[in-house]
Amino acid sequence: MIKIAICDDEKNIRSYLASLIKEQNVECEITEYASADEYLSSGIEHDLLFLDIELKGSVSGMEMARQIRGMRQIRQPVIIFVTGYEKYVYDAFDVDAFQYLVKPVSEQKFAEVFRRAQEKKKTLIIQYAGANKAIPLDNIYYMESQSHKIVLYIKDREQAGLRRLEYYAKIGELEEELQGRFCRIHKGYLVNLSYVDEYSRTEIILTNGDKLPLSKYKYEDFVKAYLRFMQ
Repeated sequence: MIKIAICDDEKNIRSYLASLIKEQNVECEITEYASADEYLSSGIEHDLLFLDIELKGSVSGMEMARQIRGMRQIRQPVIIFVTGYEKYVYDAFDVDAFQYLVKPVSEQKFAEVFRRAQEKKKTLIIQYAGANKAIPLDNIYYMESQSHKIVLYIKDREQAGLRRLEYYAKIGELEEELQGRFCRIHKGYLVNLSYVDEYSRTEIILTNGDKLPLSKYKYEDFVKAYLRFMQ
């Protein structure tokens, strides 16, 4: 399920973009917003955001994007700007926008950008060292919760070993976001199911040799999730 937001002050544009999304034949949940204030006050996190740069109101689309990128505690959406002017394309890079669509949006262009945005969601976007960093999910062995931080144990291709990355996030929100590919095996661990080598009732061994505790309360859910993933 992809959570998609459309933020544009023109109702007809919101309706048109929603219709284009529905034509892509993906399981999604679409929420429409008429202003930046409405979006920001909702507190809802999204995977994909179609955002009008020239939003009317106290907060422009560009300023809204800057505010979102400054929120370290939330899941960062893939932002696609929708604008009537190509002059904004360079500003889009300042807020790590994925792409921009010029109004009127063509169906062919939309389909192409949407497909590429879906591919980008195969990465985890995190706030690290003052910037947004994209980590391919395939590179993550597992995640560990430590206080208010998440430690990612990822492949280091140059050294063929493990590398740690820490950033601020909540493991419960990551569990929801990554379900189907990652599984909560313990209150402090999320494991990438593709790297599970073997398991017992109390322990999981990964393909890199790491051993992680498997909670007795999570055992049945883990086995079900792992079998679904393997199928």
